[in-house]
Amino acid sequence: MRRREFVGLTGAALFSAVLAPQAATRTADLDIEKIAATLVDYSTPPDGPINLASLADAVSAAKRNYQACRYAQVTAKLPALLRKLRAACTSLHGDDRLRAHALAAEAYHVTASILLKQEDKGLAWLAADRSVQAGHASQSPLMIGSSSRIITHALMDGGHHLAATDTARGAAQRMDADLSAPSPDDLSIYGSLLLRGAIAAASTGNRHTTAELLDEAAEAGTRLGHDANHMWTAFGPNNVLCHRVNVALRFGDAGTAIDYARQVELEQLPINERKATLLLDTSRAFLMRNQHDRALHILRAAGEIAPEEVTGRPTALRLVRDILATAPISVRRDAREYAATLGVNA
Repeated sequence: MRRREFVGLTGAALFSAVLAPQAATRTADLDIEKIAATLVDYSTPPDGPINLASLADAVSAAKRNYQACRYAQVTAKLPALLRKLRAACTSLHGDDRLRAHALAAEAYHVTASILLKQEDKGLAWLAADRSVQAGHASQSPLMIGSSSRIITHALMDGGHHLAATDTARGAAQRMDADLSAPSPDDLSIYGSLLLRGAIAAASTGNRHTTAELLDEAAEAGTRLGHDANHMWTAFGPNNVLCHRVNVALRFGDAGTAIDYARQVELEQLPINERKATLLLDTSRAFLMRNQHDRALHILRAAGEIAPEEVTGRPTALRLVRDILATAPISVRRDAREYAATLGVNA
């Protein structure tokens, strides 16, 4: 694989990028505790003025920062945002209340996504359920479909892959019934649900259902015609390829995963979180083929694009340990030095 096939690296830039977030780790842990306290606060929200425009801006900022892999920044602001949204959903009426519920669905979606990355299954499930409830309360089919994505993810993370497959596929089918003239938002939510269902089906070992859902998602991507970030989905043809990479890994086919990864136009992916996830999957595929040098190179590329995706995620740190534990002599020194910058020991 050519060195520039993914991302060019410079040592100094790389190490400064991956070292910076570690100082925030303890603060991030405290912020997760604040999120926990907020999620289980059932007291009556205080009265006060509600500015829906300001809340909408705050939710959009949380989404953008999450997709840019600025997880510590998002986590620090979520508790206050969730409290304000709960107050809005309680005190507003009419269309304003529906809008507040839609914003709450998005905010709880981000919260669940952060918690899933931290492998906090219990809190992630609670936040995902809140997203679904708020989505339904908003009476918006798009928000109901969007929140179905995160509850599917939470089900998968808990090992409930059959239920996750059925949830995603059912939500997609309900949308499909109304997609005679779909908007880009419709296609993006619909396609993303199919992709989430495909990952869940792959986790059950059901190749037929997996292929069916992937192909339907690819058709939706073709209809959309480009990679975009409608409804915060990052959906499009290249995103479908990213999911084919992940599916191939789940079936243990590293060669196929690498083949699909080489077809992805990385610069067309609209968000850093998706780019980094693809690179981590590709690194894992090369490790499965005992190509440690390429696995390490691509892992470092992921860290350069999205430092917190590597430094702050247990699954990424496990990949670092796996490379370090099995690296041949020719790669061991570089692997050890990189692991040390992350605070990972052999």
